[in-house]
Amino acid sequence: MMNTNLKGVWRCMKYEIPLILKQGGGAIVNNSSIAGICTEVGLSIYAASKHAVLGLTRAAALDYAHRKLRINAVCPGFIHTPMLEEPWQLNPQIRDLTVAMVPMKRFGKPEEVASAVLWMCSDEASFMTGKEMVIGGGQAIHA
Repeated sequence: MMNTNLKGVWRCMKYEIPLILKQGGGAIVNNSSIAGICTEVGLSIYAASKHAVLGLTRAAALDYAHRKLRINAVCPGFIHTPMLEEPWQLNPQIRDLTVAMVPMKRFGKPEEVASAVLWMCSDEASFMTGKEMVIGGGQAIHA
């Protein structure tokens, strides 16, 4: 899990950073998870890997802010994707239990995550670096 979730992000940044610096700056948005901020029972390794992505994001943001490179992270919550549907097929009650955990009482859409990432890459977010944006329907309010 660490190889995919943490090392995968680190490897992407390893190649993105020199190219972005060569063009005079830009933005990177790393993919973390709401589990990197608040977690549930049984997710310790997953949560640790996603929390590590947030640490990497913050540290790299400090390293490169003076070179006009902004580095942030997106932390999706329960987003309606095939990965989320797999447990529902085994037990349809899991869907109801899962949506009950979200204050907005619905699942997010992939397009909502994409819109957040686009905004973080835009000039409208030009003074944002080293931060995470949670797209989770209020699930992390108490974190």
